[in-house]
Amino acid sequence: QVQLVESGGGSVQAGGSLKLSCAVSTTTYGPNWVGWFRQAPGKEREGVAAIKAADGSTYYADSVKGRFTISQDNAKDTVYLQLNSLKPEDTAMYYCAAEIVAGALQTGLPKAYQYHFWGQGTQVTVSS
Repeated sequence: QVQLVESGGGSVQAGGSLKLSCAVSTTTYGPNWVGWFRQAPGKEREGVAAIKAADGSTYYADSVKGRFTISQDNAKDTVYLQLNSLKPEDTAMYYCAAEIVAGALQTGLPKAYQYHFWGQGTQVTVSS
């Protein structure tokens, strides 16, 4: 079982930055993958970034490449998402997700349906 708790959301102006945190707690081994998703009102959940725990490989959606950075701190059991150069269209609820089936074979950004565990989300609002 994996529990995820997101934090760090808030309201910023366009061009600003935020750093989201996903605290990961497990009763067994750590998750093989951790990803960040976002969902704006009336829109589908969108994969933003993901990190493969075994080797630290990272993957990003085209819409955030060069602006967002995902990282992991194994000592703190935390995965971060640094959001830079924020745009109003980045406004959404951001969710952390963990553990996918056959994670060692996964290439590219995993889809939402692949993840087993989800956090409650943290709101990011970017004003123009």
